[in-house]
Amino acid sequence: MTTFTLFILLFVCMIIGMPIAIALGFASMTTILLFSNDSLASVALKLFEATSEHYTLLAIPFFILSSAFLSTGGVARRLINFAMDSVGHIRGGLAMASVLACMLFAAVSGSSPATVAAIGSIVIAGMVRSGYPESLAAGVIANAGTLGILIPPSIVMLVYAAATEVSASRMFMAGFIPGIMMGTILMIAIYIVARIKNLPAQAYPGCRKWAISALKATGGLMLIVIVLGSIYGGVASPTEAASVAAIYAFLVSVYGYRDIGPIKNQAWKNDGENLGAAIGRNLLLFPISIIKSVSDPEVRQVLKDAAKVSIMLLFIIANAMLFAHVLTTERIPHMIAESIVAYGLQPWAFLVVVNILLLIAGNFMEPSAILLIMAPILFPIATQLGIDPIHLGIIMVVNMEIGMLTPPVGLNLFVTAGITGKSMGWVIKACLPWLSLLLFFLILITYIPQISLFLPEYIDHLNGY
Repeated sequence: MTTFTLFILLFVCMIIGMPIAIALGFASMTTILLFSNDSLASVALKLFEATSEHYTLLAIPFFILSSAFLSTGGVARRLINFAMDSVGHIRGGLAMASVLACMLFAAVSGSSPATVAAIGSIVIAGMVRSGYPESLAAGVIANAGTLGILIPPSIVMLVYAAATEVSASRMFMAGFIPGIMMGTILMIAIYIVARIKNLPAQAYPGCRKWAISALKATGGLMLIVIVLGSIYGGVASPTEAASVAAIYAFLVSVYGYRDIGPIKNQAWKNDGENLGAAIGRNLLLFPISIIKSVSDPEVRQVLKDAAKVSIMLLFIIANAMLFAHVLTTERIPHMIAESIVAYGLQPWAFLVVVNILLLIAGNFMEPSAILLIMAPILFPIATQLGIDPIHLGIIMVVNMEIGMLTPPVGLNLFVTAGITGKSMGWVIKACLPWLSLLLFFLILITYIPQISLFLPEYIDHLNGY
């Protein structure tokens, strides 16, 4: 009866349009009042513990702030130029460059909608001007943007790590190879389509232009090295790396690229200015840019937007932790796990059920909410069946990628529709051919666990574990 009440209340609240965070909290507190021996004081304590005792969750607002600065600070445009100069000369190279740019931006933002918005707003119009069908351009970007939650650092991976208490560092390691693999699959498919449809190729830019674009993109590319290098090298935890990333993103956007902030559009070297004077002026501008950023309207807006997203996500997480607390105290996941084991369900069959459940859930909820609800239920079952928790995490993340592209709440669909000005039906139709690649990739990830586990196990081996 407890299980029935908990889930019926949750689904009824969601159906009537109640925000997911409030639905989780309301269903949990009602179940506690009706069936549990816990007091309401324990509810307040659990809401406090949800964020205060999960150190990993501190990384989320830092990565969101980093993404906000990079999305507005011209980093996306420079990464796109670098990607185009790298692969644009191949047939279909403009679309392939868009995928590469999404992969690079995913590695500095950790957000799928942010990747689509930052890259798509620039490259979709560019592809159409170059002779690409608009539907192909939109479909490629919407699908490539999903790499934002698979290529580390990923906010969705941090949520899974907090919900299941697995290592966030190992989750990041596990997502690296699948992310590159998915991007490569998309680029191979684009090349085949380009050959069939005779899509255009850009002129070869030459080594000098490529080197210049690489140098200009270094500000964004270095963030990948700083974050992933420090985590994989054992120098910093994901939370520490995220805090460094937020500060670095601020400095790159405000002082490095100067696309926003108090010294916006001020050149590093003015015409006719000698080198010594330029160095002195820029050294003087550094403290000025930091001090004046406190009152600069553009910087304040970035901080405000990042704070809104962080508060929204952490409010969902706090209520979801309360939901997980009810599940645990009432032994709901354990009873389900015991029933499945007693029934004799094989691990491969269980993974089929997991994928079906997550694909259905992806139609109606956003990724973080799905993980916070489903992970505490699926995690004990997977453990009893001998499925690696990190492998399960990557399977869930890939399912969340597909959920970003399925109506009615696929976030990437809304972002792409906003960029192109087309209807939701048109965007869904444009995404469908590429979505089949994601479904094929999901099968590979589900039944070849070493794709996910090779890198974390190899790094553990190097460290002597």
